[in-house]
Amino acid sequence: MVRGKPQALGEGGAGVSALIGEPRRSPNVKIFLFSFVLLSLLGVLTLAAVREVVTSPANSRTAHPTLAPPRPPLTPAEEAYALALWPIHNEVKASALKMTLGGLAYKLGELDRGGLKSKVDASSETYRRAAMRIAALTPPASLAQVHEMYVDAVRLYQRSAAEMVRVGGDGRDEHLVVAQPLSMEASEKLLMVGDVLWPTEYRPN
Repeated sequence: MVRGKPQALGEGGAGVSALIGEPRRSPNVKIFLFSFVLLSLLGVLTLAAVREVVTSPANSRTAHPTLAPPRPPLTPAEEAYALALWPIHNEVKASALKMTLGGLAYKLGELDRGGLKSKVDASSETYRRAAMRIAALTPPASLAQVHEMYVDAVRLYQRSAAEMVRVGGDGRDEHLVVAQPLSMEASEKLLMVGDVLWPTEYRPN
């Protein structure tokens, strides 16, 4: 794609709209939309970083002795479920990150609408496969709620992807604003599941 002069950070993607003849949005609106997406991504990364610090072995050694004792180890049935879900979990996390970074690249003008759609479509396919594989798992009764939480997380990612891909059709950045809270909620659910099944995101044995 041929680009003109460099654009301001909050106006990523405006060059595409100009080339296809779409009306320009005010700079203030574009700055707000980009800031919202960027801050949401930083929120996800912050949640992950805080979780790593709280659950790290070094932090556990220096924890106040009055804190609640650590969870008991997983039972064989729970460990088997965690092991089966682990590869699915890795694919879902990777696709969620690619989708979010695709949205940022689009706002920075580094990705056009077709490129964004391609990335989101790839993530959507991952979520579709993940949902089918998760449905085939039978969690032990003790992890029934965790299982449902993961199912909900994948559904939220699917809804977010369905909203983001609409940008490729009409070029309206508002779809990114609608999609981002869905991804945020899904990410938070993944962190809660990870706290139960994979403390500090270690690979199950």
